[in-house]
Amino acid sequence: MSSEKQNRRKFLEKVALSVAGAGAAGKLFEGGQKLAAASSGAVPLRTLGRTGERVSAIGLGGYHIGVQKEVSESIQIIRTAIDNGIIFMDNCWDYNGGESEIRMGKGLRDGYRQKVFLMTKIDGQVKEVAAKQIDDSLRRLQTDHIDLLQFHEVIRPTDPERIFSPDGSIHAAIEAKKAGKIRYIGFTGHKDPDIHLKMLHTAFAHNFTFDAVQMPLNIMDAHYHSFQKKVVPVLVEHGIGVLGMKPMANGIILDSKTVTPIECLHYAMNLPTSVVINGMESLDRVHQALEAARTFKPLTHEQVAMLLQKTAVAGASGKYEPFKNTHQFDGTYHNPQWLG
Repeated sequence: MSSEKQNRRKFLEKVALSVAGAGAAGKLFEGGQKLAAASSGAVPLRTLGRTGERVSAIGLGGYHIGVQKEVSESIQIIRTAIDNGIIFMDNCWDYNGGESEIRMGKGLRDGYRQKVFLMTKIDGQVKEVAAKQIDDSLRRLQTDHIDLLQFHEVIRPTDPERIFSPDGSIHAAIEAKKAGKIRYIGFTGHKDPDIHLKMLHTAFAHNFTFDAVQMPLNIMDAHYHSFQKKVVPVLVEHGIGVLGMKPMANGIILDSKTVTPIECLHYAMNLPTSVVINGMESLDRVHQALEAARTFKPLTHEQVAMLLQKTAVAGASGKYEPFKNTHQFDGTYHNPQWLG
């Protein structure tokens, strides 16, 4: 190899390490699992933090299975994903006015519920409101328990204190767990990594550690208000499951013309994510996700650096992550009554 090529390679490796975060490589997967997945052509399974639960590296986004014209199409999407190894199911109490949970409940009949790890989210930040939303979700999903319940849209600096207040929703979640209605507890948000850190440290101050945390993890996030840089290392340190979402930002990242869908999914899967939750509103999108999962191999530092170089200019301003700097994606901003 020429000295010029060697210098270029060293430069790219430095870029990858500085932007992707020190220590991320080597913490990506548990021993041998990536090799088994690559050799079998199956959807890789990963461990959800310290819970020990095995979940698919790609998850089915809940919002997008509530938008089809026919319920039968939603059910077909759900079952095709499960039949092909996508066993992590995402949902939320407020998605499509509850229709996403209702359709998922129908899709999980006929023995499919036993095949999946089921997650949903609630908006309520007051105990009484949160308890009702948990029961609503159980009824819609047609199940006696939810594997992972998450506090949705922790996007305001005041949210952590409200959730952990004496009458906060954390108490409804803990009671639901004791009653066997839920197994694990997490939270989500897409606005500001500092708010995620505040939620984590508020929990620690109350002697509570979340089982999983969900956040935007995509190629653009590395360049702007980065959850990857600020939050992921804390989760890895505490054994908290890392749930990535918005790998393509509802297609907005693709508008930048800098990366392909498969590159977006592979980049997110290359982080220390337990699951990358991906919207799949059609069977074509299911097959795209399956292709990404089945062909994934850990990226080299040089490959990561090249992806980051391609997206550096486009990602610098946050233009392709409007959920961070606008209210376009803030359901609880437009519907504050959901919070209680």
